[in-house]
Amino acid sequence: MGKEKFHINIVVIGHVDSGKSTTTGHLIYKLGGIDKRVIERFEKEAAEMNKRSFKYAWVLDKLKAERERGITIDIALWKFETTKYYCTVIDAPGHRDFIKNMITGTSQADCAVLIIDSTTGGFEAGISKDGQTREHALLAFTLGVKQMICCCNKMDATTPKYSKARYDEIIKEVSSYLKKVGYNPDKIPFVPISGFEGDNMIERSTNLDWYKGPTLLEALDQINEPKRPSDKPLRLPLQDVYKIGGIGTVPVGRVETGMLKPGMVVTFAPSGLTTEVKSVEMHHESLVEALPGDNVGFNVKNVAVKDLKRGYVASNSKDDPAKGAANFTSQVIIMNHPGQIGNGYAPVLDCHTSHIAVKFSEILTKIDRRSGKEIEKEPKFLKNGDAGMVKMTPTKPMVVETFSEYPPLGRFAVRDMRQTVAVGVIKSVDKKDPTGAKVTKAAVKKVSCLVVVMEEEPILSRLDRIDIMVRKLEEMRLGSSRRSSSPSTPSSGTQPSSSLDLSSPRSIGKVQCRSMEQVMEETERKGSLLERLNNVEEQVLKLCLHFEKEVEEEERKKDDKKKKKGLRKFVDKVVGSSSPTKSHSKSWRC
Repeated sequence: MGKEKFHINIVVIGHVDSGKSTTTGHLIYKLGGIDKRVIERFEKEAAEMNKRSFKYAWVLDKLKAERERGITIDIALWKFETTKYYCTVIDAPGHRDFIKNMITGTSQADCAVLIIDSTTGGFEAGISKDGQTREHALLAFTLGVKQMICCCNKMDATTPKYSKARYDEIIKEVSSYLKKVGYNPDKIPFVPISGFEGDNMIERSTNLDWYKGPTLLEALDQINEPKRPSDKPLRLPLQDVYKIGGIGTVPVGRVETGMLKPGMVVTFAPSGLTTEVKSVEMHHESLVEALPGDNVGFNVKNVAVKDLKRGYVASNSKDDPAKGAANFTSQVIIMNHPGQIGNGYAPVLDCHTSHIAVKFSEILTKIDRRSGKEIEKEPKFLKNGDAGMVKMTPTKPMVVETFSEYPPLGRFAVRDMRQTVAVGVIKSVDKKDPTGAKVTKAAVKKVSCLVVVMEEEPILSRLDRIDIMVRKLEEMRLGSSRRSSSPSTPSSGTQPSSSLDLSSPRSIGKVQCRSMEQVMEETERKGSLLERLNNVEEQVLKLCLHFEKEVEEEERKKDDKKKKKGLRKFVDKVVGSSSPTKSHSKSWRC
């Protein structure tokens, strides 16, 4: 892995059957990323299924269902190197049924390569209102992919072949649409290629000698190096979670901000699960640290695959850990909705890798799209072309951040009726703490009595565990008091109790150990029994931590005393011949 080169992520987008997987597979093959024998095997398999033209696409379309239908369902990650960059290429699905997978891939990219079918009928289908060329370009811009390369593909199948007139026609229409979306067409290279034949991909093609611009590979090298927010706290949205034999649970995703290192204790929001990172890998090679832009897999300790999901966000538990959102306020622009949107509207919101239904709880204001000034307070509805501030409430636990603090987690697309109806950015988030969060033993090694807490655990067993933990704490306290006092037979009035007296508060060092009844009374107003149980466990765990620190400090002081005593004995032994001993001094005084 050429780590000395800057790492970028490229997403390949476009209408279904525009040639995305074929172009990407051929590019990777030409750059030495695939063995020739593998391509020959794919060619043979494709011929047997009467799909000879799919041999390069099958490099990326690994699922059996994808091969049989000839479409990409999930996103596929591959790597290759250009002269300037080390690239991870993300092949996104073009079929409307799998648009949420395309959004997952696009949200991780630095640059989009838009593949356009140049054939008669193919281009028109993609650029139509229902075509995916339009929607993919819009989503790419909304999800923060500011750099784009357009490839006019299938130039070998135009009429006539490699037609300059057709190329010019496509540039004119696509440029017009990209400008409306927000891109500057003057800064976008339009490269005429043939993904299957290989024209203009690595080397200039004699079939396209009228074209004077860069090849696809040269255009990739001309991408501006993106800025990486490594100084911010860690945010890593999960794309997937795998169970790997002999290794364990491996979440996969792109580091958006901050850095991820082996040994780091991470918290997964919104569940609040906390554990330690064993190792971090990118393309099967271990990393000392993963930086923003890196697509990585990382092994976590004592975590089951079912405990993690796509859309969860990993963060450093000691540095502004991510939390679930109770609700959030967003600036929304309605782009493609046939009617009016009012309070109570519940579409699906795609933010980073999350795909969750949200409710438009309250439309706060209607604003001017250009100036951002308020036009109307509490409007009854928003329609096409309107912009407004909307308070949204997720229907399931969801992690989002403000766009100003964490841009990749603060922009979103709103989807309904199988199309993107609105886009927006998040202005403020009302976060909530997780209840019943699991903390693995690896995450808190020093707490000898730490027990893993599961949200679904029966209440009675949790009460039993709390009682055991409290008893253990009492035993530790009694053991400490015995060690600190001189050995003597305890009086009948001070017989040590085998269990903790819960009727009165006790002090352990400087920490006040309140009884379970007191804690219950204090937290009664906070709601459910589960919340109160969580509070009790938290109190006990804090006491354990404090107490163990005091025990360590006590042991350290004892060691210091032993060293000093040993030093005094040594000095007495050395100077004993020239000075009277302690016993002699006493006899003289007598």
